[in-house]
Amino acid sequence: MITATSDVPNFKTIFTDGERAAEADTTPKNGGADVGFHPHDLLEAAIATCINITVRMYASKNGIAAERVVARVTLDRSNPAEAVFRSEVELEGDLTEEQRGTLRDVARACPVRRTLMRAIRFEEA
Repeated sequence: MITATSDVPNFKTIFTDGERAAEADTTPKNGGADVGFHPHDLLEAAIATCINITVRMYASKNGIAAERVVARVTLDRSNPAEAVFRSEVELEGDLTEEQRGTLRDVARACPVRRTLMRAIRFEEA
């Protein structure tokens, strides 16, 4: 569970899982101080970190020499009817084209992406 608590200045928010904490905020245009991650940045971060970890775990378990993995994710909200996540994975190491293809397939199967592809609903307590 993540708990988000208001802080100063303005809309700065501290979020924590009880062990680690980080800061979120909004842009000055929206009245924030821009002192932390923006909420939509955290959605991008959830997918990018999941891709990175998933690819590295698979490579490690399967003896694939992926020395460095860089995952980049952007969220395009320009169309009010849909949100589009665009991702790319950069793979470094002595990898064959087949291994690169496999790791890119693995990236597309990261658990956060699979979760976000399901029907989503919200419940409030």
